[in-house]
Amino acid sequence: MGVLNLSKNLIKAARSLRKESTDIERFLWKHLRRRQLNGLKFRRQQPIGKYSVDFVCFEKQIVVEVNGGQHQEKRDKDIERDRWLQNQGFKVLRFWDNEVLKNIKGVLEVIRESSFVPPSPLSPPIQGGETKNVFPSREKSTH
Repeated sequence: MGVLNLSKNLIKAARSLRKESTDIERFLWKHLRRRQLNGLKFRRQQPIGKYSVDFVCFEKQIVVEVNGGQHQEKRDKDIERDRWLQNQGFKVLRFWDNEVLKNIKGVLEVIRESSFVPPSPLSPPIQGGETKNVFPSREKSTH
């Protein structure tokens, strides 16, 4: 399969993902679209390389991913994907579905704050602004 076919297929898949967004992705999109967050322009289900990301702000090189329970099983692939995006200069922010639903203000604050800090090529993805583990536990920390 050539690069052109890969690109066409990825664009087609991204369009389909936009139409089939999860309820959580639609909820977060309501807060990110139309430059509502610090004037930042976000795109949703955007192809970057061989991946399609949930949300991206190219101006600040921020990728926002929303993880449901299925991401526990795809952990290794998500790590590989995050490393590739980081090597391209993107800062990757990952949030669990329940974080977006229960703490949208906190999620938006983490995204807002990340727009002021340049991405570090090899830093781990930011998880809900509280931890730098690739996938934090769903339990609350006691510190």
